[in-house]
Amino acid sequence: MSHTVLVTGVSRHIGARVASVLAADPDIDRVIGVDTVPPPSLSGDGGVPLGRTEFVRVDLRSPDIAQVIAAADIDTVVHMSLVSAPSRGGGRALMKEHNVIGTMQLLGACQRSATIRRVVVRSTTAVYGSSPRDPAVFTEDAEPGEPPGHGYAKDAVEVEGYVRGFARRRRDVAVSTLRFANFMGPGVDSPLTRYFTQPVLPTVFGFDPRLQFVHEDDAVEVLRRVALEDHPGTFNVAGDGVLLLSQCARRAGLATLPLPSSAFRFLGDLARTLGLVAFSPEQLRLMRHGRVVDTGRLAAELGWRPKISTAVAFEDFIHARDLAGGLPAAMMELFRQAVGQVTSRPGDQAMSG
Repeated sequence: MSHTVLVTGVSRHIGARVASVLAADPDIDRVIGVDTVPPPSLSGDGGVPLGRTEFVRVDLRSPDIAQVIAAADIDTVVHMSLVSAPSRGGGRALMKEHNVIGTMQLLGACQRSATIRRVVVRSTTAVYGSSPRDPAVFTEDAEPGEPPGHGYAKDAVEVEGYVRGFARRRRDVAVSTLRFANFMGPGVDSPLTRYFTQPVLPTVFGFDPRLQFVHEDDAVEVLRRVALEDHPGTFNVAGDGVLLLSQCARRAGLATLPLPSSAFRFLGDLARTLGLVAFSPEQLRLMRHGRVVDTGRLAAELGWRPKISTAVAFEDFIHARDLAGGLPAAMMELFRQAVGQVTSRPGDQAMSG
């Protein structure tokens, strides 16, 4: 029996790694990789070699994805195409179209396909939100204290709703939803990893959130396993243990600058304008309240759990990036003075709670 896998989002690092590892499996006949732009390895910009992956340029928002699935007799779909931040050339509206409308088109094509037998969707633990009313640890069935109302997290909630609807309509298809903690590792480029490469870490005054990471190697391995075996259901994926934000800063050798939340938002907007790092409202909440999930269901279902802990994943990231360890004292003082002008605005202190 032939085994043909479609992987979306192959122009990004984790998607390319998943396509590459599946293409190296001799039990898989074909791997079709789709995205709106060619992967870096195909455009001469380095990146992850895709091996025998066949790249097809497709916008998931168009009906063309149904033609690709039908023409290649796809039996397994690994949907990696959700984006966590707007691109520089686009905006929030385009990001939402890509995430939500693109997923709807993909699932519609899968529903009409007679060959689809397995669908794997990359989601995020951000669907739980971050609030002071959250449980200490989220299981897959826990309700968020405050449901996400912004950006990527809200998109992921909507995407998961469409995935559940698809699973009800196609009970013959094994549908797996993987809620990943923040990816971490040498090749990961995300708003959070860009935050940790700044010379000084602005933090929210009075808060020291608990954070969880999943190493990119473990993320690729769990996606490989679920693409090759039927494991229907929803699963949290995170490395063992947690790190406080203050611990992350110390391990990276970076100075922190506690700010009222309004000033933190201002710096996030400024950094986004400069193309450095973008902090959305949901990320601001994460930097205040943190988020921790339980991964017991994944271990029980797969007989496997991530090998790399949250702490080791972060260590691997900071060693690979060779973080400089902060600003010289004189520059740090200038930075504090600039931030002081922001925090002294009327009403800032009242908003800092």
